[in-house]
Amino acid sequence: MNEFSKALSVSSSALKAQATRLRHVSENISNVDTPGYRRKTVSFRTEVGVQGAVNSVSVGPVRLDRSELERIYDPSHPLADAAGNYDGSNVDLIIEIADAREAQRSYEANLKMFDQARQMSSGLMELLRK
Repeated sequence: MNEFSKALSVSSSALKAQATRLRHVSENISNVDTPGYRRKTVSFRTEVGVQGAVNSVSVGPVRLDRSELERIYDPSHPLADAAGNYDGSNVDLIIEIADAREAQRSYEANLKMFDQARQMSSGLMELLRK
């Protein structure tokens, strides 16, 4: 029974991690036109327990993408410098959509794993009752 609870724990922590990733992707998409906005990225860590078994997945620190900000020429913009340029964001919508799809698929895979472990646990309980 302990193995079922471990599987449920790992998949639920992975679900939380992918939900966090989706939240940051949606923040990036919503700020694509915000001047000076830097893309946020997250990394994942596996929490390893006794005998090298994975206990959970956790979100690492949120990092800002340090790639160059897009220079936009618009002399009428309030943030424009003397040359008429200002810094846009470094968010690329294509990359964000790809990240969102990857996170969605990972979320769905972890959800299926959670459901399988739950069904197996329920099946075992039914067998033990008979």
